[in-house]
Amino acid sequence: MEILSIEGQAKTPTVNLNPETGTIEIKGRSIPENSIEFYKPVVDWLEEYGKNPKEKTTVNIQLEYFNTSSSKCILDVLKKLEAIAKAGHDIIINWFYEEDDEDMLEAGEDYQSIIKVPFKMIETED
Repeated sequence: MEILSIEGQAKTPTVNLNPETGTIEIKGRSIPENSIEFYKPVVDWLEEYGKNPKEKTTVNIQLEYFNTSSSKCILDVLKKLEAIAKAGHDIIINWFYEEDDEDMLEAGEDYQSIIKVPFKMIETED
């Protein structure tokens, strides 16, 4: 499997998916023109990764902001991770949020209530 790396832009997050280390990172702003199109390679990569994942996968999600259409795509990403966890592999989701950003904390908590994978809420400085 190849590393999937997408350079962040003004409206799209930086994405780094590394099958060698089992590290998945999504960071920045997610307000793409077409969220489904943007996240499709990520979901496809996770589908493939799920066939032979690392024993432990660490997911770092550090979004400043995401729009409604991105939230559905992020849920799709998390559901792929949940499927990997259900197959008996360790998945750790680190959800980063800035200390004053109640909305981002709540978003992480909402996802945590839907996805049966351990989330670690990590507060960062502004």
